Amino acid sequence: MFNWQYIDTQSVFRFFMQTIEMTLFSALIAYALAIPLGIILVVTKKGAILQNRPLNIILGAVINIFRSIPFLLLAIFLIPFTRQLVGTSLGVRGMIVPLAIAATPFIARLVENALLEMDKGLIEAAKSMGANRFKIVCKVYLPECVPSIILTAGVSVITILGFTAMAGIVGGGGLGQWALDHGHGRSNNAVVLVAIILLVVIAQVVQGLVFLVHRILNKK
Repeated sequence: MFNWQYIDTQSVFRFFMQTIEMTLFSALIAYALAIPLGIILVVTKKGAILQNRPLNIILGAVINIFRSIPFLLLAIFLIPFTRQLVGTSLGVRGMIVPLAIAATPFIARLVENALLEMDKGLIEAAKSMGANRFKIVCKVYLPECVPSIILTAGVSVITILGFTAMAGIVGGGGLGQWALDHGHGRSNNAVVLVAIILLVVIAQVVQGLVFLVHRILNKK
């Protein structure tokens, strides 16, 4: 049933902004955690500048395990930890923690792949000029791979956006909860349809901005 008259624009805006807030802050936290993890995965590989096979294997295994856990189950499992960390497991504040933790291993692998695509000759050139390991990471790895990392940001942020929709099931707020409570709960498909349209619009805007920033950086 489509009951358009029951759609309150103020409620739509409030849940829309909750989705934006969850997506933005969890993405920033996830990238802050994932970029160092991605770098460690690359520089500790066999033959890399900080070769450490045990660390690489253990870290890779932990990342793969967390990537394998469905978001809803992870969010439920993390409820005690989230409450201890931020004081609540509900709403936007309570969902940012599991969203960031769920996205971090996914983004870490994307960062790793972006770094592995770099021309190895640049590393050898930096070594020949006497650059130490820290300078190679900061002056070679990161600057050369920023465009690739930014390009993968579209996939990462849209993945987090999808997680925010599922977060509504466990009281996370946002468009997902609005669609669940006001749409499915009241048999009003109009609410569900509006939520879907808004999520698609957000995803398209994010992808467009990522491509724009990527083109600007490539021109430079």
